[in-house]
Amino acid sequence: MDIDKLQKVYFIGIGGIGMSAIARFFKSIGKDVSGYDRTSTDLTKNLINEGMDIHFFDDVNLIPENFKEINEIDRNLIVYTPAIQDNHKELNYFKKNGFVLLKRSEVLGLISNKQKGIAVAGTHGKTTVSTIIAHLLKQSDKDCSAFLGGISKNYNSNLLLSEKSNYVVVEADEFDRSFLKLYPYLEVITSVDADHLDIYKNKEQLKHSYKQFIKQIKPNGKLIIKKGIDLNLNDDKKIKRFTYSLDSEADFFAKNITLENGKYWFDIVTPTTVIKNLSLGLTGLMNVENAVAAVAVAYMVGVGEESLRLSLKSFLGVKRRFDFIIKKDDLTYIDDYAHHPEEIKACINSVKKLFPGRKITGVFQPHLYSRTRYFADEFAKSLDLLDELILLEIYPARESPIKGINSKLILDKVSLKEKTLCPFYKLIEKFKEKELEILLTLGAGDIDKLVEPIKKQLLINKEK
Repeated sequence: MDIDKLQKVYFIGIGGIGMSAIARFFKSIGKDVSGYDRTSTDLTKNLINEGMDIHFFDDVNLIPENFKEINEIDRNLIVYTPAIQDNHKELNYFKKNGFVLLKRSEVLGLISNKQKGIAVAGTHGKTTVSTIIAHLLKQSDKDCSAFLGGISKNYNSNLLLSEKSNYVVVEADEFDRSFLKLYPYLEVITSVDADHLDIYKNKEQLKHSYKQFIKQIKPNGKLIIKKGIDLNLNDDKKIKRFTYSLDSEADFFAKNITLENGKYWFDIVTPTTVIKNLSLGLTGLMNVENAVAAVAVAYMVGVGEESLRLSLKSFLGVKRRFDFIIKKDDLTYIDDYAHHPEEIKACINSVKKLFPGRKITGVFQPHLYSRTRYFADEFAKSLDLLDELILLEIYPARESPIKGINSKLILDKVSLKEKTLCPFYKLIEKFKEKELEILLTLGAGDIDKLVEPIKKQLLINKEK
């Protein structure tokens, strides 16, 4: 498909973080962009303000008439997310009438494979790592475009564009094997923990897809993989392979890590030098590891040491990734996208190191029935790191209910004394009389809709 010849692009699921970045890209190059999403969010409101026609009911009659013109079918593209179910009316209308339909991953491949792609994959960490990489390159003479899986706080967007650079940073999603549509020049793999077992059935299938993804690195390309990930890779002389780690010896690793006034300072050891006295603009020990991976990429593409130092320090983070909502001496509120047991564990442990001895209350909204079924024991173990747990019901996303699978399954396995189930709509009420020291909201569903109401209520409490 020749993207330049397209006139109109319609998105089914336009409000998704990956879909919206591509929608913004097409709008930026002058295409007519419209779409459907299930719910109105701050992100869809922003897209509408940017000139996109969006509606929130699955109704063929709501598709703009100029997108239904059969005689111009070769100038139209329909992009859909695999989260859309097969019985979706608009999806089936376009299928029935012979429109060209492509998954989000296929379109991302069409856009990025012509450029020098830097793809970040991993069951967790990829959004923060890819956003740091994009910032390091954007602030250097290398520059880049980027399709991100979160909203960068530095740029208030999930899409960065460059007219002069051939580098493009993309988040490579393993869900639905989407990343196998990408053929990058450089890959980063942050983790290969079991996840999306509704797609892969077992961890071996997941690892097989990651191995295939590595095979798709372009000749003379590079792989940067976290030390300890075992994929039984064969030596491939067409690519160069490097390891990274938080603080154990690898090709890239941090040393002399110290915590001062809530910020970590560290040196990063590279294959040829030690970059000293670095600090990241956001906190959390897990983000030091993310910074090591990002610096490894920037080092590989030739970003200078002083540029690295300045841009790392100015990095503001990603919305909903260890995101400080309230930061006071007597109250801290952090919101995080963590939805896998390992992510929850990393988040809580980072908080414990920052605020030793403080009581940590966590609100967790499980994401997907299938993930809850596969990882109920692991979720309970991670949530036991809290001092108090408030558990919301499962956010189903694309799934239908599974008999016997609900949040109580997790709650019953949690050993904390202070634990409770709470309906979504009653959560704010729960905070009206509650004294808190540290609050975490965790999850990848619609818990983000509660962040501002929670913040407002907690600040009202402080004024009493």
